[in-house]
Amino acid sequence: MAGTTPDTEIVPDSEYKGLMAHLPPQLRNFALVTRLDRPIGWWLLFWPCAWGVALAGGMADHWHLIFWMLLGAIAMRGAGCVINDIVDRDLDRQVERTRNRPLASGAVSLTRAWIWLALLMLVGLVVLLQLNLTAQIVALISIAPVAAYPFMKRITWWPQAWLGMVFSWGALVGWAAVQGALNLPILLVYAGAISWVIGYDTLYALQDREDDALVGIKSSARAMGAHVRGGVALCYAVAVALWGAGFWMVRPDPLALLALVPVALHLCWQIATLKPDDGLDGLIKFRANRFAGFLMFLACAAVGSAG
Repeated sequence: MAGTTPDTEIVPDSEYKGLMAHLPPQLRNFALVTRLDRPIGWWLLFWPCAWGVALAGGMADHWHLIFWMLLGAIAMRGAGCVINDIVDRDLDRQVERTRNRPLASGAVSLTRAWIWLALLMLVGLVVLLQLNLTAQIVALISIAPVAAYPFMKRITWWPQAWLGMVFSWGALVGWAAVQGALNLPILLVYAGAISWVIGYDTLYALQDREDDALVGIKSSARAMGAHVRGGVALCYAVAVALWGAGFWMVRPDPLALLALVPVALHLCWQIATLKPDDGLDGLIKFRANRFAGFLMFLACAAVGSAG
């Protein structure tokens, strides 16, 4: 049936491959709760942080912030996954892809999950202390939307938009860490990043459409229905347009816009080759955004260094 991903093609959320297969069971369960077996999440959280530093002109004097923000992205993405699994543990048991998550399966207790969350937040605090006061305040403001995200799929058909706000926040932090303030160029880039996230997370949600419908979970993939290709294409087009506007404000030169050509072409490839009825292909295209984020980082570095 169209739109169905055969059970043999369902990619489980918790996999026991590579390093995960060699860890003791208890350590493995905590690693799986934080999705350390799936680095795509922290890459996608990290790239906007790096964009902010690079576009603000910080590659020469503030390059060390890139590494601190990478550590922060790994820790805070893990913390976000723990919060999500605590809130969604009952729903996760009803979805094929997520029913083996450690909290849903009972492999990790709720008490231990809260302790693990506190340790991850402690790592985040260490990273926070490396930033200036403005960047610290901007980063702390993100805690509320991060905590609210797991509830959005129960409230709105567009939880991906809320995820976009959360996953793009690092762009604001990175810029503030270099410039000491927020202004229009980075706000435009941040808005573009939100649109990008809506697009790629819609691709991710393709694999869960049928299970989501059964348990009443809302998503942009379900909302777009048969128009997923066009909807994601629109999200990507808006993202590139807003990024271009932000670049122009930093460097009003056509060459600044040319820096966006590689990432724009990559996003076009995703749309052109997408198989909307194939959840596995949606997952592949979702994961390809790690490279899209890298191309955008190169563009920000080029414009920020010359601006």
